[in-house]
Amino acid sequence: MATSRVRSAHAATAVGVIAILLWSCLALLTTLTQGIPPFELLTLSFGVAFVATLMVLGRHGLSGFSPWRQPWAVWATGFVGIFVYHALYFFALKSAPAAEASLINYLWPLLLVLFSAFVAAEKLSKRQVFGAVLGLAGTAFIMQQRDTHAAAAMPVAGYLAALGCALIWAGYSVFNRRFQDVPSSIIGGICGMSAAAGLLFHLAFETTVWPDAGQWAAIVVLGLGPAGLAFFAWDHATKHGSLATLGALSYLAPLISTLLLIVVGRSPASPLLMIPALLIIAGAVIATSHPTAKTRSTHSMVSHE
Repeated sequence: MATSRVRSAHAATAVGVIAILLWSCLALLTTLTQGIPPFELLTLSFGVAFVATLMVLGRHGLSGFSPWRQPWAVWATGFVGIFVYHALYFFALKSAPAAEASLINYLWPLLLVLFSAFVAAEKLSKRQVFGAVLGLAGTAFIMQQRDTHAAAAMPVAGYLAALGCALIWAGYSVFNRRFQDVPSSIIGGICGMSAAAGLLFHLAFETTVWPDAGQWAAIVVLGLGPAGLAFFAWDHATKHGSLATLGALSYLAPLISTLLLIVVGRSPASPLLMIPALLIIAGAVIATSHPTAKTRSTHSMVSHE
């Protein structure tokens, strides 16, 4: 029985890696939609995810949507985690230097590792914390290399928004554990709510820009991947996998993202990239390495599912 639970937790954590890999493509796909206002992009990409969900669940008629009959707390948690996070993130990027805002936002994997011990009843090991700290150090190096022309004035509002992003996403990921019995298909409905809210913000604060064919292609891929499947995978992983391990592995996203931008020529290559690469990879290896069979650490990673 215990072995089965361990395998189930490992499988769920592996599903979370799918989300991390998809989010690694977010920066590249976003560059392909340059010129589209942020809330319009949010509306369209989450709209694609919502329509795709309707098509999949609709094959079974109205019964396919029965899992959406959930308490308001489930819907509110998902909406805050997904839409409010993105709204604050866009504000932070507009109000503060991108590198600094991104770095503050990427405190969330470290916070996820720490929150999992206090809220989700996971027993943390030193290797998980050390791995997360190494990942943060590597991410800090990447972000500082991306932007060397930060503004002199301190954009406090932008920094606070970025910190809010980190707290919200880490908190959502941990709090989501309370809804283990809720099917992940509900994420499709939350994507629809996020698209509707994004449309309101877009109409209130932005001017509509009609995407060209290339931008539409990127938007569809965004909606199916980083703004769609990724959230379904993350929902399943945070409900049934190891939160601490997911937090440490999440630092692979900025590394892979930077490598993708370099490969397609959207970011300059630098030998210095080896430093954060080694830090992040080492952190991931340390955080996910299995302890010896004589210890009980393996059981602790399962949490209390």
